[in-house]
Amino acid sequence: MASDRPRLAVIGAGPAGLAAAIAAARDGVRVTLVDAAPEAGGQFYRRPADELRARRPQALHHQWRTWLRLRDALLDEVRAGTVRHLTEHHVWLVEALDDGFAVHALLGPAQEEGVSVRADGVLLATGGYERVLPFPGWTLPGVVTAGGAQAMLKGSLVVPGRTAVVAGTGPLLLPVATGLAAAGVEVAALVESAAPGGAVRQARALAVRPGKVVEAAMYGARLLRHRVRTLVRHTVVEAHGTDRVEAVTVAALDGAGRVRPGTGRRIGCDTLAVGHGMLPHTDLAETLGCALDGTAVRVDGEQRTDVPGVWAAGETTGVGGAALSLAEGRIAGRSAAARLRGTEPDPRTMTTAARSRDRSREFAAALDTVYGPPVRWTELVTDDTVVCRCEEVTAGAVREAVGELGAGDVRTVKLLTRAGMGWCQGRVCGPAVAGLAGCAPVPSRRPFARPVPLGVLAATGEPSDAGGRDPDDDGHRDGDGYGYGYGDGDGDGDGDGNSDA
Repeated sequence: MASDRPRLAVIGAGPAGLAAAIAAARDGVRVTLVDAAPEAGGQFYRRPADELRARRPQALHHQWRTWLRLRDALLDEVRAGTVRHLTEHHVWLVEALDDGFAVHALLGPAQEEGVSVRADGVLLATGGYERVLPFPGWTLPGVVTAGGAQAMLKGSLVVPGRTAVVAGTGPLLLPVATGLAAAGVEVAALVESAAPGGAVRQARALAVRPGKVVEAAMYGARLLRHRVRTLVRHTVVEAHGTDRVEAVTVAALDGAGRVRPGTGRRIGCDTLAVGHGMLPHTDLAETLGCALDGTAVRVDGEQRTDVPGVWAAGETTGVGGAALSLAEGRIAGRSAAARLRGTEPDPRTMTTAARSRDRSREFAAALDTVYGPPVRWTELVTDDTVVCRCEEVTAGAVREAVGELGAGDVRTVKLLTRAGMGWCQGRVCGPAVAGLAGCAPVPSRRPFARPVPLGVLAATGEPSDAGGRDPDDDGHRDGDGYGYGYGDGDGDGDGDGNSDA
């Protein structure tokens, strides 16, 4: 009977979460797919709302057929009753219990009502978020993240302006620039800080995914067709404007990553889409005590974390693109299904996915050596540049905390300056603060992944929870309330930010 099957909670419905949920359901477990978005797909498969009546939504994607297969497979499992898809569920905590796990989430846009989902195992597919490094003028209206510009186009069929500069580093800049150009935006320049020679030196490693090389060539052809000027080994020095961005100054970089004197040029624009790669979302993994490798969740060959009953897949284990996320999701789903049934997974069922995962990881590692922020980017950040927007902390204050007050780590800088104590909880400013302070990023140690109404928090710990089992076995336990409680585990009462789970 279906009710006798083990229960797996998959958090995140992007490529990794979808692949994992489908694989696990097909292998005999009951899956609850929990996601904050109103529809499955994540950022990669983001689509316009049906009400917008987009005539050709596939034009915004280069893997549309893969999405259609995932969508149809998910619908089949939902109809069969093996997968329950919970949309607009914002997970704030995964709690380990004596007999399983409780996934605590806030409902809907208001996020004022709480529910809890019980499961025997948890699979984290919470994705990643953009890294944006500060520069003078980066807080002007019209300066957006590269992923934000893409999300506006994919999800709402709108563009952030009429004339754009796309800047930073990483493969994401290519689809953003070509997508904006195809939508009618004049892309004045694509500014990439990496040097083209880096890709040549990694040619052998990049060749493990020839399809990706062809894809990059296609983007290059589109840039030429739309007459987008490409400036490699350049960076944005400053954004100019009063009420909004009106122009940017870009300059060439030398071999050491410093701006070459006399190379600055001013480019008029009303939009600057900027990004410096992605970072894994690890909030929920950290609260469960999962070990990290650098900034990513550590997993074994089956995508198991070091916490029993917890798997992880996709960008949360290391940023590497949709193909890697799909492969890891399939492996994690099959492993979770077997382990929760008390058996070992058949390695033959994972051969294809494991081969794809290994190639994709090799490709991603090669890209990491090619793309990266300019090594001297901190030299471009003036003392009066705001680094932490939430608390309006400047680069000068961070430097003073280190140079004059003796701060030797990110947490001490935070306590002395309040950098990272605002709504985003350091997700936006964290890499910049660490870079300016000359410190390595450290785990956040937050107990919750997002702000929680106090009423929900109080109801979560009520004795009536009875070990977390709901009387009607629907996987939910309700709570409501008002007021907001914040915490990051440091005892300093900070606010919390957002996860894409």
